[in-house]
Order: sequence, then C-alpha cells, then structure tokens
Amino acid sequence: MNKSESKYFNTALLMDQALLVLLDKKDYEFITIKEICQKAGVNRSTFYLHYENMDDLLVETIEMINKKFHSTFGNKKLNPTHLDKKDLFLIEDEYIVPYLNLIKQHKKIYKLIHNKPHIFNSQGAFQKLYSELFQVILEKYGIADKKDREYIFAFFSFGAVAIIQKWVSHDCQEDIGYVCNMIKRCIGHRNED
Repeated sequence: MNKSESKYFNTALLMDQALLVLLDKKDYEFITIKEICQKAGVNRSTFYLHYENMDDLLVETIEMINKKFHSTFGNKKLNPTHLDKKDLFLIEDEYIVPYLNLIKQHKKIYKLIHNKPHIFNSQGAFQKLYSELFQVILEKYGIADKKDREYIFAFFSFGAVAIIQKWVSHDCQEDIGYVCNMIKRCIGHRNED
C-alpha cells in the first residue's frame, strides 16, 4: 500500500469509527455528515471524496467490522474435505458464537442492516461461505445436484438470518448460547448432549 492509499484508508477508518461512536449516542437517521466529519477530524469535502452519502459510509463500516471479525480467526480455516460425514455440521459453536458476540457488540449497526436491506447484499456475504464450506459438506452428504445444494443452502442461510434478525429486534436480550442452540435446533443439528 502506497502512502496515498494508506492515508485514504486511515481517513476512511476514522469516519467508520466516528459513525460507530455516534451510533452509541443517537439513531442513524439523526446523524449528520457534519457530525461524522467533526468526530473524524476531517473536512466535509473529504467525506465526499470517499462516499456519496451516509448509506455508503454505513456499508463500508459494516465491511470494516466484518473484516475485523474474519481476521480474529487468523489462518484457522475449516477444511471439510478431510472430515468424515459424521463430523460435518452446517453450524458449529466455534464459528457462530463469535459471530453472535460481534452482532451483540454492534447491535445498533446490525439493526440498520435489517432495516435497510436494499443497501446491503446480505446474500452475497454468504456466497463465500457456501463455496468454501457448505458446498463441500453437502456433497459429502450425497447431495450431488448443484441446484439441490443451492436450494438447501438458501433455506439454511435465510433461516439462520431470520433467527438472528429476531434476536436483534429483541435488542440481543436472549443469551448467545440460547440463540446458537435455536439455530442448531431449527436446522436439525445433531445434539451431542
């Protein structure tokens, strides 16, 4: 990354952080570009070099949060190709619990995702998960037809998202373990207890 790219990235990060700080104090609809700029210590013209509007900043802030989340796993990556069928599940606590913690930590911004679905490509975020993990698992379960795998994954991903949306609408009041178990129960996850 060259110096100008680094400066651009750092300025964008300042505005992402400004949005998160302001969201702790007020609703998104009442946050102004002027406030973002003041909190980030940048000029209004700098804001418009990065974004067309507040929704663009919101999308970028979500991407920043998700990148930070994915980086917490480091190089740890589940490789389902070497696992037996009996050891493959579509959801595991070691992946869903940290994700639910992230959502709870940033619940205001995740409420915005659900209130403004038109500006987020939620299903696009699942595509990488599908290609790297779920497709392989479904193949191991003998679901060879690509169309069948796509429908099963759509059912799973929309169902999991619906449970998470309900939890967020309840202000993340239910215990994370409860929500994780609810997702697993609804998708027929084998219970080890």
